[in-house]
Amino acid sequence: MAHPDYVALAEAPRDIEAIQAQEEAARLPHWNASVAFELGSALRTRLLTFDKPAVIHISTVSTPPHVLFHAATHSGTALDNDYWVRRKRNAVIRWSASTWRLHNTFEGDEEKFAKKLGLGEDAKEYAIHGGGVPIFVNNVEGPVAVVVVSGLKQWDDHMVVIEELMKLSEKLNN
Repeated sequence: MAHPDYVALAEAPRDIEAIQAQEEAARLPHWNASVAFELGSALRTRLLTFDKPAVIHISTVSTPPHVLFHAATHSGTALDNDYWVRRKRNAVIRWSASTWRLHNTFEGDEEKFAKKLGLGEDAKEYAIHGGGVPIFVNNVEGPVAVVVVSGLKQWDDHMVVIEELMKLSEKLNN
């Protein structure tokens, strides 16, 4: 039985330009810990309706990361979710692109991804599975933060972030 507040996610695009347009359209007017908390809380509230365990992670692009929000939705998450978060986060930071865009760019082929970019042994540090999305801010070049969801199907991990980020962008830009 579906949760009474469940709202289905839109289908994730597979066209590279469409995915990049999503990332750019979700640009925020500013970024701080309060905005990160608002986004993280909205994601957690939305993900609770899926009745599936997931992890939400929001951090700055700095190394080491400054974690601004980290939460699980239901029991059943595991340390493995955090490994996926780290690998997705690394990919977003290095290529300033969502992991879903990278996934579709390389047709989901991690070997092709690693070979094309000459990653060698470092390939294990990156994941090109949807759910990692850069946070862009008006008048700032490059992402300022990364939001990652791990626990749903990768296209749904991507879309839940995009949909909640778009709602927040519309609210803050108006």
